[in-house]
Amino acid sequence: MFRFSALLSSAAMAALAVPAHAQGAPVDEVSGPDDIIVTGEKSARTLQETPTSIAVTTSEKIERENLITIQDVYNRTANLSETYGSSGFTIRGVSNTGVGAGGQADAASVYVDGAPIPKWALYGGPTDMWDVQQVEVLRGPQSTIQGLNALAGGIVITSKNPALDRWSGDARVLWTEHDDRTFSAAIGGPIIRDELGVRLSAERRADRGLVRNVTRGGYDDALKSLNLRGKVMWTPSAIPGLEAVASYNRVRRDGGYLYEYSRTDVPDYFDHRISTGDQPSRGKIDSDLAVLNLSYPLAGGLKLSSVTSWNRSKVHSVIDTDGTPEDIQAIDNRYLYRTLTQELRLNYEDERLSGLLGAWYYRRTGAIDQNSRVNIATPTATIAGLLQANGFNAATAQSIATAYAAQLPVIPVAYSAEQPEKVETMALFGDARFKLTDRLTLIGGFRFDHERNRYAAETVAAFNGTLPDVNFMGTAYAPVISVINQGVLGLVSDASSPLASNSRTFNAFLPKAGISMDWTPDLTTAFTVQRAYRSGGSSQNPARAELVPYDPEFSWNYEGSLRSKWLGGRLTLNANLFYMEWKDQQVTAYFGLNAYDYNTVNAAGSHLYGFEVEANAAVATGIDLYASVGHVRTRFDDFTLPTGATSTVDLQGTQFPYAPRWTLSGGANAQFGGGFTANVNANYRTSVYTGVGQDQAQYKVSARTVVNGKLGYETGNWSLFVFARNIFNEKYKQYEYAAIHQAILGEPQTFGLGAGVHW
Repeated sequence: MFRFSALLSSAAMAALAVPAHAQGAPVDEVSGPDDIIVTGEKSARTLQETPTSIAVTTSEKIERENLITIQDVYNRTANLSETYGSSGFTIRGVSNTGVGAGGQADAASVYVDGAPIPKWALYGGPTDMWDVQQVEVLRGPQSTIQGLNALAGGIVITSKNPALDRWSGDARVLWTEHDDRTFSAAIGGPIIRDELGVRLSAERRADRGLVRNVTRGGYDDALKSLNLRGKVMWTPSAIPGLEAVASYNRVRRDGGYLYEYSRTDVPDYFDHRISTGDQPSRGKIDSDLAVLNLSYPLAGGLKLSSVTSWNRSKVHSVIDTDGTPEDIQAIDNRYLYRTLTQELRLNYEDERLSGLLGAWYYRRTGAIDQNSRVNIATPTATIAGLLQANGFNAATAQSIATAYAAQLPVIPVAYSAEQPEKVETMALFGDARFKLTDRLTLIGGFRFDHERNRYAAETVAAFNGTLPDVNFMGTAYAPVISVINQGVLGLVSDASSPLASNSRTFNAFLPKAGISMDWTPDLTTAFTVQRAYRSGGSSQNPARAELVPYDPEFSWNYEGSLRSKWLGGRLTLNANLFYMEWKDQQVTAYFGLNAYDYNTVNAAGSHLYGFEVEANAAVATGIDLYASVGHVRTRFDDFTLPTGATSTVDLQGTQFPYAPRWTLSGGANAQFGGGFTANVNANYRTSVYTGVGQDQAQYKVSARTVVNGKLGYETGNWSLFVFARNIFNEKYKQYEYAAIHQAILGEPQTFGLGAGVHW
């Protein structure tokens, strides 16, 4: 951590020691919080006017730090962290899919131009940073505004709009030493000046990969992707004030699975990454996203807006789950989902009152088609118990069961399942601010959500191996072994079921209240309280082929904020302090038949608390510094399983998985020599537990510090640059499965070249 601490210390000292002669230097060379308009709360406010903890990544930062994917944003934002692979992330220690390994609803969502992206497509959907105007990370519950799937927060990505006054274009080429090549281009301008404009962008990426498969040949994580986006903006002079923006985003991605394992039982495995699976490890994603945004000003400070989105995500994921050269286990899953959303919103603003009132409709339909070959550990205790129930004494029953398990250590099963789903949500929501005085403002809001979800499942399980010979213990025991064989077949057969469905309906009222005080024009504090939820549903117990209902989970969040500017506006210091209580959490419970006898139940309660601090300083002309720190403490307070559960995992007193206590990031930008630019940035994350339960310490991955940099030369029309990721070659793991000598490894040291043109 020394290098990173030194960087932050230098940044802080420089920010606080701005020389007197520099205080008059222009500050508009770097976008400050007063220039940044955040839209994730459905109102156009500056960052300094927003008490919600929002971290904003601007297009300038994307370019300066050479950010390629949304995962780059995860790693550079306080209290935001990736889990493992490319689809998971945590906000304030809460995973986007929940923390108890139960439930199907998300706890946080990613939006692109107003449309939610399904979690299954996040590792290859339209979330790369080319031609993106801004990324907003809303930390903490956003249920009042965002509603569905926002208990932990949300990530809002906004792409660049067409220009209506002139034509312009951008193009970029990137190449790295690991043979990762990216070609990007965008062009746009007016078709009818000041009325109708268009912008087209494209990015093609071809990555050789890092994890070499020594069994099948090639690289498991080789990637080819194509991201196409078209946007049209219309502001007709015949209808003054009307603005219409239509966009279409098409992504085709053929690459590695959402995470890739490397062997850890070979020498120097960080620098020579290999895999040995005999089956493909791939993820193919086809994503199509269409959005229509309409807005029109009405009389008296009113503005009417409409956002319509449609998204189709088709995902095909295959992976060798045993990771060995033998053909033992494999998963082949297909996901096809369509999402439709419609929002109508009325915004109002005058000198005292500002706010919005809206209605929301959300519909997601689709299905998961699972085809797996899995091995279930032969349940010796179950076999022994059945033998005792049929007259054998305990010692003999255990001896027979042990001998049988030696012949059949695992039960090979060919498992297929079709799981169609339909989720519909309708909501009314409002959010308002009222100035009691010039300094004191009341904050209030509400949301009423009505959700209906329908979940169905049809499963087919078949024994996929060879049963033990009935005479392996001698002819005297042949009848007993024959009965056990039939029991094994029956156990597998019990996991099959005809199509069954279950419908659930939920209502949730989510209030919000707060107060804000402007102590000076440059110092504001606020305090808010709000309720959030994650919807319930039904889960399938694979072993019993049953659909089991579970209820929603709710939380209360208490949050204080500070927004401040110092040194004549050259230093901005913002902070948020939070505490959240969480009840009726959805967790996974096991019930004893075998490893697949589980389903979701409401059994846990927890709390978390922490803070974020972010600072930006314009030190001198052409030089700015920035730093952020996040801290969170998480804890399961209670854990009460239902009667009949046999789970040995006890969550009480443990931490959330993938919840780093500290996340720090910082960097410096410099412009010098009439065209040279430089950036150095670093991010640090403390160790995390990748599992849950009292023994989670054995599932721990270490802290890591990653330093990146970029050096280039720019003119008004072109640029050349070199860049480095993980400059000091920090060797770290995102996840480790020590029992089978496999791990998901962090990004290695990478150097690259780039060139860009702008006209």
